[in-house]
Amino acid sequence: MTGVWARTGQDVSLRVVMLHMIHEYARHNGHADLLREAIDGSTGV
Repeated sequence: MTGVWARTGQDVSLRVVMLHMIHEYARHNGHADLLREAIDGSTGV
């Protein structure tokens, strides 16, 4: 399944888009966890 990239009009795989979104979400969750640990000093289990 493909979509169209609005900027260029090129086809783009929606699978690649979803994988990118999952990766970004996980990375931002990791950053939030590091900030929380820096504030309260406890580590995750």
